[in-house]
Amino acid sequence: MQKHILLTGGSGLIGGDLTKLLLAQGYKVSHLSRSPGKDPRVKSYLWDVHKGEIDEACIDGADTIIHLAGEGVADKRWTNKRKQELVESRTKSIRLIYELLRKKAHKINTVISASATGYYGDRGDILLTEDSKPADDFLAECCIAWEKAVDEGEELGLRIVKFRTGVVLNKKGGALPQLANPIKWYVGSALGDGKQWIPWIHWHDVVRLYLYAIMHNKLAGTFNMVAPVPVTNEEMTSAVAKYLHKPLWAPKVPAFVLDTLLGEMSTIVLGSTKVSPQKIEETGFKFEFPELDSALKEIYG
Repeated sequence: MQKHILLTGGSGLIGGDLTKLLLAQGYKVSHLSRSPGKDPRVKSYLWDVHKGEIDEACIDGADTIIHLAGEGVADKRWTNKRKQELVESRTKSIRLIYELLRKKAHKINTVISASATGYYGDRGDILLTEDSKPADDFLAECCIAWEKAVDEGEELGLRIVKFRTGVVLNKKGGALPQLANPIKWYVGSALGDGKQWIPWIHWHDVVRLYLYAIMHNKLAGTFNMVAPVPVTNEEMTSAVAKYLHKPLWAPKVPAFVLDTLLGEMSTIVLGSTKVSPQKIEETGFKFEFPELDSALKEIYG
């Protein structure tokens, strides 16, 4: 029987690539979206999380929900209002779906949700696992609230899988173009002391992991979604420069400059988060791009 996946955040970078993979694998895919979609193969159902509105037909026939919806963490400066938007876009959205599941008959048995390695915060050289304690900062608070809201699905008897996602490398958007653009213009350099660890992952392994979680119905709990070989900010900057055939001559950007420009958001680029994917590897998942060199070769090759 054909599986039917309902996707939130389907119009985003990861959501778009995941939709393509699921369709190619023969899955039926629907989106919950703020606006109608353009792909005739994908039925779009409208919702407005802020107003608490959702098309109740969205769950008809679906058995799995993949929850990717959420405002972009680095899109705007973190005012108190923005922080609230970042948290509520992740928590109110899944709770709106759960409210619908409580009042209407459905076949949903699984919720697979994004989370983020921001859960761990700036931890220096410590190798972090899913059992490591969360940090005491805003990103951690956001992730804790996000995961707690998703876990409420356990009360409905749902299988819950949460992926704490690292920095997704994709030249179409996200962190990589922001790193690469200054390099292209000969002004690229490492940030801070450059020694901070980046928990990166190739976009293709991201969508493969979501597919893996759909296919393996015994999989449940929290898993780190990062490549097996982490690198420092300086190592990644040098590697990207090599593939772009550009020199690195500019001095490192001092931390105080980033603090001044970004405020509290500077933790995104200055924090050191060294994360282990051993738990998901032990279930049998094999990364297609375990090392940065192979990932960048595919992206820029």
